[in-house]
Amino acid sequence: MNALHLAGPAVSRARESLTAVFFGGVVPASAEEEILAEEIGRSLARAGYELLHGGYNGLMEAAARGAASQGVTVTAVTLVGKHDEWGAFNPHATMSVHLPDLGARLNHYLDHADVIVAMGGGVGTLHELTAALYYATTIRPVPVCVAGPAALRLLAFLHEEKWLFETPTRPLGFLRAAATAEDFRTHLATLDSSTIGGA
Repeated sequence: MNALHLAGPAVSRARESLTAVFFGGVVPASAEEEILAEEIGRSLARAGYELLHGGYNGLMEAAARGAASQGVTVTAVTLVGKHDEWGAFNPHATMSVHLPDLGARLNHYLDHADVIVAMGGGVGTLHELTAALYYATTIRPVPVCVAGPAALRLLAFLHEEKWLFETPTRPLGFLRAAATAEDFRTHLATLDSSTIGGA
């Protein structure tokens, strides 16, 4: 596995391929969500996306397994000095990036994303998802797809409680919801050169 250690701000790179970022927890809410994560990873790879993910187990591993089955690069993004504490990467990661702090890790995800997929998880996944939603409303309208029952319940709550709402200056056209693998593939098929990578 190739490892890259970055100490400073996100490094700009030539965009040779599309990159999907996957956020999901280490403890799947159900076997069905784990299957969905694997199908999402496979669909992303078939559509030409490489995968950035946390590198560990649970939903991350399922998405990585799906992507790796199609032969694409699967990159684990972690923190310098935390690899031993957090455990070994899942066996599907082909590259790793080690960053100095949580802010740099999150910025790396967001700055490299052509599409973001978020599923259920713990507080870390919640942090990643809300950062992605904020980023897409204020920095760059990268497509964000919230998938699976656990994450869709959270999305409904955010809408109902007005934590997430549309305004003329903060449109939510970047946001999609997918209950099933077929829903996800439909959303993925709608992405084109005008939406991938934002404006």
